[in-house]
Amino acid sequence: MWAYCIAGLMYGFAAGAQPGPLNAYLMSVTLRHGFRRAAPAACAPLISDAFIIALTLTILSRIPVALIRWLHLFGGAFVLYLAWDAWRTYRHFEAAEENAKSNAVQSVWKAAVINLLNPSPYLGWSLVLGPFVLQGWRESHRNGVVIVAAFYLALVGTTLLIVWLFDFARNAGPRVAKTLVAVSSVVLAGFGVYQVWLGATGR
Repeated sequence: MWAYCIAGLMYGFAAGAQPGPLNAYLMSVTLRHGFRRAAPAACAPLISDAFIIALTLTILSRIPVALIRWLHLFGGAFVLYLAWDAWRTYRHFEAAEENAKSNAVQSVWKAAVINLLNPSPYLGWSLVLGPFVLQGWRESHRNGVVIVAAFYLALVGTTLLIVWLFDFARNAGPRVAKTLVAVSSVVLAGFGVYQVWLGATGR
């Protein structure tokens, strides 16, 4: 059982620390609205992955190439929209600081949509975690439950740590925060363009 627990923790940490559209979005939300607004969004995989797990554990590694391409295209378009939203905040940063109202629920659902449209969780579950969970489940149901619980504990914990670090940078001063908002916009745009490119080229 401990081997499955350690494996889940390690894979969850790696997934949480890996740069991607979700972390870029969380960085953007944190720099604009702070830790309290972004922290609930860090738990978005607990919402979106229910569908991903059900799908990938059913078909495992037989995800059609066409499906991955469409996920790249739709996901890239959505991330580009978020990049534009972050850039608009940068252009009107002072007004946004005065008038912004925290809407944690909206942030959670946006983050869930990003994760749902990101091919990485599908590939991770179909090629790595899914077969490992099924192997543990066949040996003992407890093993299957342990690896999933350990994975999401590490994933959410690592993501919350990243959000806290961005919040620390945000509190360094308005000029630093405004600059980092611009950086987050560029990062989001980069991920969006990259996902659209992957979908268009079928790579």
